[in-house]
Amino acid sequence: MHEFPVMPLGPFHIDISTLVAIVVSVIVTFLIAKLAVRNLSVDNPSKFQNFLEWVVDFVHSFISSTMPVNRVKPFLSLGMTLIMFIFVSNLLGLPFGIVTETHHVNESIGVTQDLLDSKGGEVELAWWKSPTADISVTAGLALIVFVIVHFLGLKQNRKHYLKHYFHPFPIFFPVNIIETISKPVTLALRLFANIFAGEVLIATILMMGWYGTPFLAAWQAFSLFVGGIQAFLFTILTMVYISQAAIHEEEH
Repeated sequence: MHEFPVMPLGPFHIDISTLVAIVVSVIVTFLIAKLAVRNLSVDNPSKFQNFLEWVVDFVHSFISSTMPVNRVKPFLSLGMTLIMFIFVSNLLGLPFGIVTETHHVNESIGVTQDLLDSKGGEVELAWWKSPTADISVTAGLALIVFVIVHFLGLKQNRKHYLKHYFHPFPIFFPVNIIETISKPVTLALRLFANIFAGEVLIATILMMGWYGTPFLAAWQAFSLFVGGIQAFLFTILTMVYISQAAIHEEEH
């Protein structure tokens, strides 16, 4: 397996390949949205506009399945941002990889003498991967969702939000706390595990040389499906958690 270049920054260790991929994901997502609304037209919409309108309808449809239709609009932009960004991020590692070899110590990118010795004096550095194949990225996304959910719960539905921690009986308070903590953990781990496993399998197939070409093509096609499903699951679960925390059950 390849090593990923790491840049020490005080107590933190920043994965350079992940950082580059996140920036690319943000740019690609922004460009897709920008191109889609560049020349808006009712009579003669562009293909990009039709695509974005389909995304809006799709996201609106599944959000409305988690909460009353009249409460969907404030969360539509969040849902679109999540599903588009995560889908793009899931697919970045599929088309190609950027790997270099180094025989020299360079501690600025995490290559130490001990690492070189353990690898027989040669280290292969992978400079490209899907951002969501890094647990720190999926954990960051899940943490953002966690903050949004509980902020909205306290702001829009404080009485019932706090009450649910003691439902159905006060003795269930520890269980409800564990459930609350487990939600972002499972969000992060599910997305990371599926994308990381896919990239590991691609790396394994590449070791087969040209014999693995048909398997690689088939797996990459399947990875498109997995990437879409994981983006959808992350987004719809986010909306379910928001609905549970911020919208009183009597409104359903």
